[in-house]
Formats: sequence, structure tokens, C-alpha cells
Amino acid sequence: PVVSFGSLMTEGTTLSRRGQHDKALGCFNDALKLRAGDKHCLITRSKCFLKLGDTENSLKDAEASLQIDKTFYEGLYQKAETLYTMGDFEFALVFYHRGRRLRPDLHKFQLGINKAEEAIVNCIGNPSSVKLESKEELCFVSRQAELRSKKDNQKQQNKPKDQKDKKQMKKKSPKTEQQLLGELYADKAFLEKLLKDEDLMQSCTRQGIKVMDLVLDGISYLNRRRDFWQQQKPIYARVYERKVLRQERKQDKKQKPSDISRSIEKNMEDIDLCRGSAEESCRKAERLLKKIQAWSEKEVPNKNELIGNLHSCIGNAQLAMGQMEAALRSHKMDLDCARQNSLTDAVSRALDNIGHVYARIGKFQQAINTWEEKIPLAKSSLEKAWLFHEIGRCYLELEKAEKAQDYGQKSLQAADEEGDVEWQLHATVLVAQAQVKLKDYRSAILNFERALEKAKLVPSEAAQNGIIAALDNVSKSFIAELEKNPHE
Repeated sequence: PVVSFGSLMTEGTTLSRRGQHDKALGCFNDALKLRAGDKHCLITRSKCFLKLGDTENSLKDAEASLQIDKTFYEGLYQKAETLYTMGDFEFALVFYHRGRRLRPDLHKFQLGINKAEEAIVNCIGNPSSVKLESKEELCFVSRQAELRSKKDNQKQQNKPKDQKDKKQMKKKSPKTEQQLLGELYADKAFLEKLLKDEDLMQSCTRQGIKVMDLVLDGISYLNRRRDFWQQQKPIYARVYERKVLRQERKQDKKQKPSDISRSIEKNMEDIDLCRGSAEESCRKAERLLKKIQAWSEKEVPNKNELIGNLHSCIGNAQLAMGQMEAALRSHKMDLDCARQNSLTDAVSRALDNIGHVYARIGKFQQAINTWEEKIPLAKSSLEKAWLFHEIGRCYLELEKAEKAQDYGQKSLQAADEEGDVEWQLHATVLVAQAQVKLKDYRSAILNFERALEKAKLVPSEAAQNGIIAALDNVSKSFIAELEKNPHE
């Protein structure tokens, strides 16, 4: 099959994404034979070298792409990334800046600037504390430093591999290395232990590679990683960061009222969004409640109102989870908080919720007492309509049909004032059911017929079917009553 530049690039990119960087490198090498000096291929190969830890070749490819096109922003970014990985944070910063000037729309250059600046500060401290005046001296020092670094690099390359690795191994104390390498420290310790096995070190793999070379390569790589992390974020910088983090946590408790109110508002929105999950809603509300209780009234002016509101949220979530006793406690805490701070709306809300819990657990008289206490606080005819209906429903459960009928009629009157057809339907059904209990079948039939008309207006097929079935039963009861007392 004919191998094209495009197919080699595609295959190399796919292999690189799978983590098979050695194979990908072969594809990019072949692609460059077909199209020598292609800047895009050079950059992809540079990335591959960087993944393999070969920073020297990665830098060569990045620089080669820039020789072809000085304004090639991908080349600038790759050079900066390679320099950063090598620990040359100052030079990396220069190329991140150049890239950003060319492409200010690409966020990755700004991220590069930020991480390079942070690494420099971690290594040498804040640059504002250093004052340099003579420009000529600076140029001279800069040139000398560059020449010295090149010489040092050459010396390092000429050093035998074994000596270089042994020197690096003695460089850091075990405690420092453990802090820098983290989880990789155990791997390094394992490789160093293998070095002591002389027989194993003299053996070779099937490919003819000495095991000693492989082990030394692994140790060398881990040493480079250690030195890089030491440069990027020394131990003292990490200690300093921990101190700053602790200070920020302390300051967190002394936030500005405006910041706190925004934070609370966001958290309340999160709680509302979790209504589909009662457990998550409850957990978030409890967490926010603890935070608010820790703040002062100066920081949170409406602290008591928020505390009550959160108790209400927790109670509703507990009710949804079937935790009735816990829900009752939460809503009672909301009620106590509202009464102590004269919050009328909150008192009304708490009484409503407490009544619901009592009704759910079958304590209908307690539910009636609670809801009757709420009646003077009801603000609209619609609120009165459902409140009277719920009280009437509880009286019906307690077999107090006359009371149930009275409250059903009150509910109907309130629903008529509001012009709400749905509550007119509920109230009419309640009155009819109470009349059935009172054996006033004639009135019950009339009210069920009225309710059927309302159900058609809503419309509700389920309500219509329920009312038709109830009408059928009442009619049979009415006929049976007439047969018993034919003269009536």
C-alpha cells in the first residue's frame, strides 16, 4: 500500500493519543522523510519526545519549527512548554509572553505565564524585593549565565551515566525525596533495591538490553522529576502555601457581609435545585445551617430568618424521605425561631408544615389544632380555600361529618371568591362526602353532580371517573333508603 504523509501523521497522532509514544515517534520520523521540515509534523514529534521525557530533542524540534516560521504560535507554545519541563522557567516565561502577543485569544498562553511566574516566585521569592540598576552589567551577566549554562549542559552530557545517577541519588535526603516524589518514592526505592542484586544487573532482556541500563534509566527519570518538582515548588514554598491556606480559612469566617450574602444566595439556589433528591437537599441545607449559625448577626443581618428557612427546608426533605419524627422536630424549630423573632410569614409556613406532618402520621386532631391556629394568618382566599379543605378532610377522617361539611362549605365559599375551579371541585367533593356520612343522600347527589361539572372544566378524567363511581354508590344507598322508608 502507498504510504502518504497524511496517513503517517494520522496514524502517529492516534498512537500518541493511546499513549504509544515510541510507535508514534516512528510514524512522525517517516512522515518527515516524505516532507522534510514540515512545521506541524515537527511540533507533533516534539510533543511526542516530551511525553517520552526526551526534552533535548523536544526543544530541537520546537526550535526547528520556529526557524521555518518565526510567527508559528504552536512552535512558541511547544518551546515554552519544553523549557518549563526542563526547569528553565524564566526562558519559558519569555516564550509564553511572545505567544500571547501573537495570539491573545488563546487562553493556554496566559495559563503558561501564570504557572511560570508562580514557579519563579517559588524558587527565588518575589521579584519586587530585588533591585537592579546597571543595564550594561545586566546584559553582561545575562550573556555569561547563558554561556555557563551551555557549558554545564555539555559537561553533564559528557559525564558517564552511572556516575551522574549515583551523584543524583546522594543529592537529597530520603525525607525530602519522599515529599517531592510522593507515590513515586516507593518505585524509586524498589529500583534502588534492584541495583544491589548483582546477578540480575548483569542479565539481559530478550531484546539484548542490559537490566542495569533499564533500572538506571528509571532512576534517572525519577531523579529528573524530583529535581523538576523541587525547582517548580520547593519544600519551603509548600510550607508557605499551607500557612496561606490556613490564613484564608480563618479569613473565611470574617468575610464581608456582601460576600457572605452572595455565598448564601448561591447555596440556597443549590438546595432548591436538589429538590428532586431529598437526601442531597437535606445534606446541603444542614451544611449551610452550620455555616450560618457560626456567623454573627452583623455579617448576616437576616440570620434568624435564614435559620428558620433552612429548618423548613430540612423538614420538607425529611418528610419526603419518610422521616416523620425528624421532620416534625425541624418544623417545630422553624416555628420557635419565627415566634421568637416575630416573623409572621414564617409562623404561617411552619404551622402549615407541622399540620401536614400530623396529617401524614394520622394525628388528625393535632393537625386540625395546628391549621386552625393558622387561619388568621391566611392572606388570600385561595390560601383559605385549601386550608379549610384540609381541616374538613381531617374532621371527615375523625368521623365528625357535620364539622367536615361546615369546613367544606367554607372552602367552597373561599374558592368561589377566588374563582378557582380546581378548589371549587375539591370543596364540593368534600361537602358531598360529608353529606353521605350524614345520610343526606339527596344533597350528596346534587353536590356530586356539581363536582362532575367542575371536573369536566378542569379537565380531569380521573376525577370524573371517581365522581361517577361515587354517584353510583350514593344513588344505590338513596334507593335503598327510600325502599326502607317509602312514605318519606
